[in-house]
Amino acid sequence: MLLCCCFQWEDILISQFWSSVRLARKKKTMLLLLIGLLVVAILVYFSLVKPLSYWKKKGVEQENFLKAFWFNWFGICGRQSLVSYVQNMYYQFPNRRYSGVYQLNVPVLVLKDPELMKLVLIKDFDHFTDRRTYIPDDVDPLWANSLFSLKGSKWRNMRSTLSPAFTSSKMKGMFILMKKCAENFIDHFSKQDENIIPVDLKDIFSRFCNDAIATTAFGVEVDSLANPDNLFYKMGQKATNFNSFKKSFQAFGYLVCPRLYKLLNLKLYDDDIAEFFRNLIDETIEAREKQGIIRPDMINLLMEARSGVAKKDESNVEDAGYATVEESVQGKLVTDITNEDITAQALIFFFAGFESLSSLMCFMAYELAVNQDIQERLRQEIQESSEQTGGKLTYEVLVKMKYMDMVVTEVLRKWPPQVIGERICTEPYTIQPITPEEKPLHLEKGTYLIFPEYSIQRDPEYFPDPDRFDPERFSDENKGKIKPLTYQPFGHGPRNCIGSRFALLEAKVLFYYILSKFEIVPTEKTTIPLVLANNIVVLAVEKGFDMGLKRLEK
Repeated sequence: MLLCCCFQWEDILISQFWSSVRLARKKKTMLLLLIGLLVVAILVYFSLVKPLSYWKKKGVEQENFLKAFWFNWFGICGRQSLVSYVQNMYYQFPNRRYSGVYQLNVPVLVLKDPELMKLVLIKDFDHFTDRRTYIPDDVDPLWANSLFSLKGSKWRNMRSTLSPAFTSSKMKGMFILMKKCAENFIDHFSKQDENIIPVDLKDIFSRFCNDAIATTAFGVEVDSLANPDNLFYKMGQKATNFNSFKKSFQAFGYLVCPRLYKLLNLKLYDDDIAEFFRNLIDETIEAREKQGIIRPDMINLLMEARSGVAKKDESNVEDAGYATVEESVQGKLVTDITNEDITAQALIFFFAGFESLSSLMCFMAYELAVNQDIQERLRQEIQESSEQTGGKLTYEVLVKMKYMDMVVTEVLRKWPPQVIGERICTEPYTIQPITPEEKPLHLEKGTYLIFPEYSIQRDPEYFPDPDRFDPERFSDENKGKIKPLTYQPFGHGPRNCIGSRFALLEAKVLFYYILSKFEIVPTEKTTIPLVLANNIVVLAVEKGFDMGLKRLEK
């Protein structure tokens, strides 16, 4: 009996012991869980919540905290259009020279006052020389070595080296190459039987831009309308297609988690694209050096710089148009240029021109189609110019066509290729107050600034009735009234778009030939008015640009 009682007590003690152990484990698990939740909460606060009060602490008007948090981490997946995003930033705080927004958890200062932009972009440019880093330099060297991504003295020297390739006199040389591409373009459609030829403008203009950049930047002659499956066009299309969800998500990912992208070695240019263009440049340079080939293109200029024979261009040639930006960078001539450097510059030139230029042409064709009176007046100028030269287009004739320049300039105002400009504060800088609501705003090194150029050029304060397409804004009588820095489709200051002359000339050459032979007309598939696509990366439209090329009666 006693033995039984001992065993019972032993069982009870053991049971209590294990109950205590389980309770202790449970308490420990709960404690660890609470600690884990606390750590997560701290991380969320310091990485996601606290950064969204950065501008408020500096006394800068900023978007609502909850709205900013929701959009940055969830709302952006709703595929908001780039224009809608920019317009919201611009009009959020009326009568303020600047305001604060956030790109994810990164504070960004939005500049809305032209005079303030003048300080940042021109007068005090030495404090804002660089653009932000999207892709780590060691992940994608072709992107990192391009003029767009270079920083500091490397950028300044490469810009000075490249600038002679984009002067007016060099454009006169490239004009011959562009003209040949435009003649191929118009011959392709002139051979077709239809009276009204239905076209996808984005497709045909992308092919024209592809051919023009191929010959002027890479020294390669292709005809992408006659040979639609040529490898150069396919590679270019693949490299520049940001309308796809994959590319948009990829671009977004560079901002969200750059360290992860670096770890995974995710590049902007896929390996097959990079290899194709590297081989193309290597083969082209080798052939030119062996055969003594000289062409008026960018490769030739960089080869001259490398050999130390490049000369400063001091010739006086009439400029390409009102929208042309001035060159003001003084740097050293880069002579230790590698084939990789040449490939990087040619590829970024292609990257910028393929998408932006074809979009400019699409918007120009659209505006001419829905404003037939403007199209007819432009055609009249083209016919008069053609009669004066016996039907032969020259550089001098093209750049003297005033109404052509007015039309292109107005297209660039209404549909700028650069919707947002950006800079990084490379040295501490203070924005001095000029209104009672302001106080000195001290910008730290590394602060991001953006300029909503689309919105400024659509602001009725600077351009009355801004949605109306009106080339007369840029007539000789009116263009002097435009407030400085309210018109900047190619940016302003030393880091403006180096290819402004190229873009203007290429658009004018093509439309000269198109309007000489055809009338651009809407079809049953044309969307009027245009509906902008929900794409946060590039300016795009829903349902594309379907138009018709109607033969002119002889």
